[in-house]
Amino acid sequence: MTVVFVHGNPETSAIWGPLVAALGRDDVVLLSPPGFGAPLPEGFGATYLEYRDWLEGELEKIDGPIDLVGHDWGGGHVVNVVMHRPELVRSWVSDVVGLFDPDYVWHDMAQVWQTPGAGEEMLQNMMGGGVQSRTELMVSLGIPADIGAAIAEHQNDDMVTAILALYRSAAQPAMAEAGRDLERAQARPGLALLATDDPYIGASDTRHRAAERAGARTAVLEGLGHWWMVEDPQRGAAALTEFWDSL
Repeated sequence: MTVVFVHGNPETSAIWGPLVAALGRDDVVLLSPPGFGAPLPEGFGATYLEYRDWLEGELEKIDGPIDLVGHDWGGGHVVNVVMHRPELVRSWVSDVVGLFDPDYVWHDMAQVWQTPGAGEEMLQNMMGGGVQSRTELMVSLGIPADIGAAIAEHQNDDMVTAILALYRSAAQPAMAEAGRDLERAQARPGLALLATDDPYIGASDTRHRAAERAGARTAVLEGLGHWWMVEDPQRGAAALTEFWDSL
């Protein structure tokens, strides 16, 4: 068995450290999407479909069975994969299934990134300073300083390019259209993690509705926010382990 974790924006695989430690497993693979802790390959356009295809290629290289876990955009890539090629995994987990509900509205920051000119300006303000200022930004979002510093080391021009291209490729109605295939995710057992204080993933009813359409169970992480895996890694590990043990 192999557990594969995929992180999101504006992160690196450092975000998984506390959760992996809490799991205590030695069969873990951490994948970094291009631009997010890994270089952007020549010719890679960083659209959400290209990230889906990238993840499928990475999974093909890994000995299975695979239990796939995604956070933030990593969770979006996970759902896109299981709608397209569910045979690549034994099970899947995502904390952003609500993105695929037809009523999902992108959060305010995403809408700025999707706006030419304004998106470039915001990201320059966010990432144009040194490692210390970027670390402070991560800490202000609720990420521990040591993990924030590890992430800040890799927040660079590649990440800015990837953020802009990814969010613009997914501007509505793109995600609503992708979500038309959500029932295909039922081909493999799924778990939707619902951190109740996550402000980026839409209303609770859209998240539950999307999970139901995908055939996924829902594990509610009451009182936890977007970075639940560093806020309470023990609770996150317990939810994952309970799901995997039930398969």
